[in-house]
Amino acid sequence: MDEATARALRAQAQEQLAEVARLRHALHRTPETGLDLPATQRLVLDALDGLGLEVHAGRGLSSVTAVLRGARPGPAVLLRGDMDALPVAEETGEEFASQVPGVMHACGHDMHVAGLVGAARLLAARRDEIAGSVVLMFQPGEEGWHGARLMIEEGVLEAAGTRVVAAYGLHVVSSLLPSGVVSGRAGTMMAASDNVRITVHGRGGHASKPHLAQDPVPVAAEITLALNAMVTRQFDVFDPVVVTVGHILAGNRSNVIPDDAYLEATVRTFSAATHAAAPERIARLAEHVAAAHGLSATVDYERGYPVTSNDPLEVARVERVTRTVLGDAAWEPAAEPVPGAEDFSYVLQEVPGAFVFLGATPPGDDPQTAPYNHSPRARYADAALVEGSALLAALALDRLAQG
Repeated sequence: MDEATARALRAQAQEQLAEVARLRHALHRTPETGLDLPATQRLVLDALDGLGLEVHAGRGLSSVTAVLRGARPGPAVLLRGDMDALPVAEETGEEFASQVPGVMHACGHDMHVAGLVGAARLLAARRDEIAGSVVLMFQPGEEGWHGARLMIEEGVLEAAGTRVVAAYGLHVVSSLLPSGVVSGRAGTMMAASDNVRITVHGRGGHASKPHLAQDPVPVAAEITLALNAMVTRQFDVFDPVVVTVGHILAGNRSNVIPDDAYLEATVRTFSAATHAAAPERIARLAEHVAAAHGLSATVDYERGYPVTSNDPLEVARVERVTRTVLGDAAWEPAAEPVPGAEDFSYVLQEVPGAFVFLGATPPGDDPQTAPYNHSPRARYADAALVEGSALLAALALDRLAQG
């Protein structure tokens, strides 16, 4: 990308900030969760009106797919913004705070939507310079609903009539990075996330005579400890696995041994190999620990999002374009993967691309102490919409110029 185009993109993104921020505030006031986001979808459709795009609403979910056709034929690239909020009661005190009780854009997806609309406007103004198409993917259901996978099944990757050759997404963070700083890495960017539920089956009885019962509680406790030991002994320390038991339930009286005990854990893995191996090893451990005590265990392993893996060449593109459009100081290499999970991973399993983080720490807040994403007090700087819009548009232009 040449310096003149880079400067123009940044300047035009700054010029449209007030309008794009108004859209972000409207989205923030009316958050919706899950796959059915009618109010959010309506705001997106209205914001895209007049840009000369081919716009389609999803069939089985409230998605929006918009295709921008360049003046000349060429390949297609995809830009993505997720739209759903979280079941979190907002405590930010923002003037545009959520008006929906118990629901908040605590993860900044309102920033993603507004930023993608901003990028669409920048690209629409350059339609005559574009050889190819840009697919704009406005996706519901990122927060655990597999919305990206569902949009792929509905054809988002082929929306331009030809399969996209690259895909780009970004995620704002309310702390850790200064506003406007972009961070990414080649290979594993984010973990895979699975859930496992373990039921230890015993036989209830009187707590004063445990030898006449089969107490599942100590077995559940032993499984919990054994899981933490297992990941340090059966997996490579340089390809880690994280198992955290976050929910334990057993009984309702101190003097009653229950029939069953329940554990629920999150499992985070950072490679396809560990992601594949984890279910069998966890099941084997739980079942055999229970059997050693004369009890049994049922293991229900639920796959979540796969590993988010960035294409090395596309990460190099993001770095180069970031430095050109936003300045050298705007790029910060990510030293290690993020243990959170992201369903843009489904897209990156299909086509080369990159997923990066964009700092949106509010002015005056310390990135090291500001509330992080998913907090009811997480706040995001509107100014980061300038960098987000300009970067997404620049990545599309740069990739399409490659042919």
